[in-house]
Formats: sequence, C-alpha cells, structure tokens
Amino acid sequence: MLYLVFVAACILPSFAITFVATAMVRVLAPRWGLLDKPNTRKVHETPTVLGGGIGIWLGVVLPISAVQTLAWIFVDAGELPQWIPAGLAEHVEGVLYRSGQMWAILAAGTVLACMGLIDDMTNLAWQPRLAIQVCVAVALVAGGVRATVFVSPSWLGMLLTVGWILVLVNAFNFIDNMDGLSSGIALIASLLFAAVMLSATAEPRWLVGGVLLVLSGSLAGFLCHNWPPARIFMGDSGSYFIGLLLATMTVVGTFYDEQVESRHVILAPLCVLAVPLYDFCSVVLIRIRQRRSPFHPDKSHFSHRLVELGLSPRDAVLTIHLATLTTGLGALLLYKVPGWPGAWLVVALIACVLAIVAILETVGRVSNGNSEDNPDET
Repeated sequence: MLYLVFVAACILPSFAITFVATAMVRVLAPRWGLLDKPNTRKVHETPTVLGGGIGIWLGVVLPISAVQTLAWIFVDAGELPQWIPAGLAEHVEGVLYRSGQMWAILAAGTVLACMGLIDDMTNLAWQPRLAIQVCVAVALVAGGVRATVFVSPSWLGMLLTVGWILVLVNAFNFIDNMDGLSSGIALIASLLFAAVMLSATAEPRWLVGGVLLVLSGSLAGFLCHNWPPARIFMGDSGSYFIGLLLATMTVVGTFYDEQVESRHVILAPLCVLAVPLYDFCSVVLIRIRQRRSPFHPDKSHFSHRLVELGLSPRDAVLTIHLATLTTGLGALLLYKVPGWPGAWLVVALIACVLAIVAILETVGRVSNGNSEDNPDET
C-alpha cells in the first residue's frame, strides 16, 4: 500500500501539470516562433509547434519544488503530519540532506533546456551546444555527481561520468526524430529505473525513485500530445533535459547493493538504455563512414531505417518501444541472477537482440538500394 501511495503521489501531479502546460504551449508556441517546418530529413509533413520541453520541465520542477518546500516546513516545525506514511516519514531528513545535489542537477537540466529552447528558435551550431554540454557535465561531476564504477584512480570514474552524461544527452536528442519516440523511450526507461530503485535493492532509494516517477508522470502527460500524429514536439529543450536527468539519476542512484555478493548489477543502466545507445553509436558510425560530421542531421537513425524496411512511422515507434522494454527487463533480471556468469548471459541476450535488428535492417537497406555507403536524403 505504501508503494502505491508513493507512486500515485509522484506520477499524478506531474502528469496533470505537464498535460495542462503542454496544451498551453501548443497555443502560445507559434507566437514565440517555435514552429518545426517539414524538410527532406524529417518525417512529419505539416508544420508542428515545438516547445513541449517547457511542459516536461514544469512537470518535473514544480512537483519537486512543492515537496521540497513542504519538507522544509515540516522539519522546521519539528513534527510531520499524520497523513505521511511512517515508512516515508523517516526518510524526510535524508531527502533534505541530499536536496542540494538534486537541485544542482535540476539547475544543470534547466541550463540545457534553455540552450535547447534557443536552438529551437535560432538553430545554433553544434560547437557551442557541445561546449555548453561539456561545461555542465564537468560542473556536475566537480559538484559530486560522479560514479566510481569500482575503478581506480578516481579521475577515471569522473571522466566516465562526464562521458556518460554527454552521450545520453545527445542520444535522446538524436532519437527524437519521430512522433512519440524519444518521450516513449524515456518513459519506459524512467519507469524501469524507478522499479529498480524501489523494489530490486534491499533498501528502497526513495529520493531517486521518486524523481524518476515524477519524470515518468511528466513524460506521460506530454505523450498525450505527442503520440502519433503529434500535435507538438518536445524540441531540443525537452530532449536535453530528459537525457541529463536520466544520465544523472543513473549515477546518483546506487544500483549496487551491499547485500549482493557481486557487483554485476552496475550493468543495469546499460541494459535499460541499450536501444538509444545503439541508435546513437550506429548513427555516429554511419556519418563518420560517410565522412560527414557526427552532428550533421539526416535520416540514418534506427527509426528511419525501420521505415525503409516498410514499417509505418507509428509501427517503427512501437517496435523501438518494445525493443527498449525487452532490453530494459534485463536490468531487473540482473538482480535475480547469481554473479557475473548470469550477468554476462543477460548482456549476451541483449547483444543478440541488437545484432539481429542490425542484420535485418542492414539487409533491408541494401535490398532497397539504400546501403549505408549511399548519401542520405540531405
């Protein structure tokens, strides 16, 4: 019962805020110049408003701000209300203790969201965008958002954390190329990560799990407007914010459980995010092979390649969602297998799924006369 109350309290307010805020942005965005017009590298055929990231941002920041304010009030008063479940009340001070780090993450996400909003309006070059991303990632790591990944020296873990943040921020930006795609993948990932944080470990991670549930509620509210045919796109403001939040939550959320003999569960984030990472890596490799900038937009993404096989855009999105759920369930399975031998079996299964997808889509592209050596539509 405690878990149901907690889940509902995290998801429902964020869902309502984002749903309403996104509806308002749909009306106001054209006046702000937030309009995505069709071109040769895009799937949609009619001009569609941007700015959905504003609704997602509000759906995350406002509920967390309200909870933070109430926690401060209750702690200062020296007594918690009776309606707060006892299982959660004992964690309030711990939440406040880590709130500084959480607000640093939200501030960093806000910086990237603002940069993305400017990019949506003016089409910034990739160099300043990447420079700001690096500065944000380095600042977060310097502030304590870092993963040790059980390696030494410590600077190696810091370097890996910076790389992890940059890859995920851009991976979710890359994969935001069809209606409901990026938001759906992020929704599945946030729910799976929340399930791990709240049920798979010996001690629930209420703070990180709660933030992930708030994010999932916000994404669900946005997806009501973004499901094919989309009436609004999240834009770079939304994809950057989502990517940063998932990247940092997987770092500050401790997947390793001291009561588990093996450290193999640290592979959980790679399992959940296998599909967006596959898309990011394959697109970068295709563009480098064609001697183009990895940041040059085109139609070489996983979703576009599925459409070339004959799937409709909606079916391609659903296929990728299912693939994300399939690989993501491997993260939960990691907590059920004993040690590294079982973990490598899970990793092998996920690798086989991605390899089958890669083989089928490559054969389909060649048979259609669209091999990777040919130029893209741009």
